[in-house]
Amino acid sequence: NIFTWQPSYFSDLDETLPTVLQVFNNILHKCGLQCEGASAEPQKLEERVNVTPGNMPLQELKDIVLYLCDTCTTLWAFLDVFPLACQTFQKHEFCYRLASFYELAIPELESAIKKRHYEDNSVFADLWRRISHSRKKMIEAFHVLINQVCLQPILE
Repeated sequence: NIFTWQPSYFSDLDETLPTVLQVFNNILHKCGLQCEGASAEPQKLEERVNVTPGNMPLQELKDIVLYLCDTCTTLWAFLDVFPLACQTFQKHEFCYRLASFYELAIPELESAIKKRHYEDNSVFADLWRRISHSRKKMIEAFHVLINQVCLQPILE
């Protein structure tokens, strides 16, 4: 792989990870949720709007679910193909941050998808399929991280 031929890419990955984590923070912010330990900036009082996945416009909910699905699938694919990156991810407390995001966002998004009234049931089916896929890929990425960071060192 390219990291073998260009070891300096590990430092590039290290510098890129805060941006990856910011993706999850952005989703939480758009959903009106806050993640513990997130490096969020203070919010101005006039910016406080009670937007939740349940009351946001359908198109915004769709965009968030598509963004999440794409992010989780890409993240899992990268870690699956290149598990040596897990050490760099863990330096940024990625397992903790991913678990916190999952706990805050997934139940809210699933609930909003289930409770919303749809004129077209295919929209519900698509959103449910994508949020389920996102959840699955987050869990699979977490398993890769735990396996590489915690279990493999014990076995070796």
